[in-house]
Amino acid sequence: MTTLIDFSKKKCLPCEGMGKVMSKQEAAEQFNNLPGWVLADDGKSMERAYVLKNFAQGVDKINRIKDIAESEGHHPDLHLTGFKNLKVVLSTHALGGITENDFIVAAKINQLG
Repeated sequence: MTTLIDFSKKKCLPCEGMGKVMSKQEAAEQFNNLPGWVLADDGKSMERAYVLKNFAQGVDKINRIKDIAESEGHHPDLHLTGFKNLKVVLSTHALGGITENDFIVAAKINQLG
């Protein structure tokens, strides 16, 4: 099994060259190594929720996630609601499910604290 350290040191691959998405079971096996993230019921996406102190912290977190996403060429959906509730959703849209790219970005987001 791949660990969080392994994912955080990897680089995302272009979606076109990735092949297939992970099965729900394959993806679920990786979550022990990814604190705070949960698998969607359909197994096609993963998400993490944050409750931040205020709006400025929410926007700051989004900007730091943006830097990771741009660096990796793999972009999550970001939802800031109630001015301090941030939900990050990862899925490889081009392939219709979860790939290693999603775990790489999630691990790097976890490093933000």
